[in-house]
Amino acid sequence: MAELTALESLIEMGFPRGRAEKALALTGNQGIEAAMDWLMEHEDDPDVDEPLETPLGHILGREPTSSEQVGPEGSGSAAGESKPILTEEERQEQTKRMLELVAQKQREREEREEREALEREKQRRRQGQELSAARQKLQEDEMRRAAEERRREKAEELAARQRVREKIERDKAERAKKYGGSVSSRSSPPATDPGPVPSSPSQEPPTKREYDQCRIQVRLPDGTSLTQTFRAREQLAAVRLYVELHRGEEPGQDQDPVQLLSGFPRRAFSEADMERPLQELGLVPSAVLIVAKKCPS
Repeated sequence: MAELTALESLIEMGFPRGRAEKALALTGNQGIEAAMDWLMEHEDDPDVDEPLETPLGHILGREPTSSEQVGPEGSGSAAGESKPILTEEERQEQTKRMLELVAQKQREREEREEREALEREKQRRRQGQELSAARQKLQEDEMRRAAEERRREKAEELAARQRVREKIERDKAERAKKYGGSVSSRSSPPATDPGPVPSSPSQEPPTKREYDQCRIQVRLPDGTSLTQTFRAREQLAAVRLYVELHRGEEPGQDQDPVQLLSGFPRRAFSEADMERPLQELGLVPSAVLIVAKKCPS
């Protein structure tokens, strides 16, 4: 009757009888340690207290004997003959060993959860480094494109000046040919390189000022705030990464994802907005964002 001893030991350790019987049945009656592992892993299950739809004999891993099927008197005598009798000292010693085993299992579970939390933190930091590297590469690409644009504009400006000089020379040659060379003999002021002709306001509308940087103030749920300057062409994901790396939370704890909101007009930024530049989202030259905890989907 080792199963009955295991069942009684689990009950004396404080586990409900229904849970103890269920643990022994579902672990195949492999002993108290296996049953305790099952109880600790499933203690938060909503159906942990629901009974199994099997007879008690099957729960304990055996078929009812003929003596147990005779009746209350017969089963009582059979149980009394086969059930071991433990002294109070032996019961206390057994309970003490079981409590030590429970404490050991609890420590192993806490260590496992701590390792998993550290692994999640490493994964989060690794993703942050990858995003930072991607952001740096994006900035380098933007700087390279800007340098190429400046070189192209300079080349076009030089070509335009050359065309103006050639036109002036053609005009001089035509006047000399028309007036029989008298024009060339006249003293004329040296031709100077004409500067860029300013356009009148009626011909060209005033250009809107372009900002290269954006100052973002982020208000956290605890009332504190973070302020950082970003490039106008950086993505909104860079702001979210900065908030996740600098918000004041206890290390080692799971950090919930954040939701960024604009103050006025009220707007909640979506995942698609995270890939858009700050300039395109209307956050340049400065803006105030609000951080709200994002409910996991």
